[in-house]
Amino acid sequence: MTTTPPPPRPPLTLTCTVLDAPDAAELADFYRRLLGWETTQEELGWVQLVPPGGGSGLAFQTEEAYVPPVWPAPAAAPGDQLMMLHLDFEVTDLEAGVAHAVAEGATPAEFQPQHDVRVLLDPAGHPFCLVVSGKVPGGTPAISPEWVAEQTRDIKAQDRVTAADAVDPERRKTADTTEPDAASQ
Repeated sequence: MTTTPPPPRPPLTLTCTVLDAPDAAELADFYRRLLGWETTQEELGWVQLVPPGGGSGLAFQTEEAYVPPVWPAPAAAPGDQLMMLHLDFEVTDLEAGVAHAVAEGATPAEFQPQHDVRVLLDPAGHPFCLVVSGKVPGGTPAISPEWVAEQTRDIKAQDRVTAADAVDPERRKTADTTEPDAASQ
């Protein structure tokens, strides 16, 4: 029995990942501001972005029937749209990355499964992750309420800008000018 060899594999290059959205231009604008990427193609219902140094980019297409995914999956009801993919972005400073993403329109997800990763939702509801440079997401335990409280105290003690401060700069100004109460002196 003779078998015919398969035809040679043609060259394939990943050019972009495409995200559906209720409005392609609005979602592309969010990612343009978040990443500082450039628009290479824009037409009705379609926008494509690429990183400044080249490489695979992101594209966005308008989908009238778009339904945001439910994340995490255990929160979904039967028939809900589940997340089918997500994007990971590496950052050197997790809190600064979250503050920037929130200032541009992202929303932190209620459930945060790892200490060195933050899950956010873009304006159309797609989950994406900010990952600390050099760390590979893995088996870190789920974040406990105690850990969140500890991190909040640490951020406040270091006088670092939080996501809430980035969204509402007046909040930070008010906190900076508040007189210490007599009990803390």
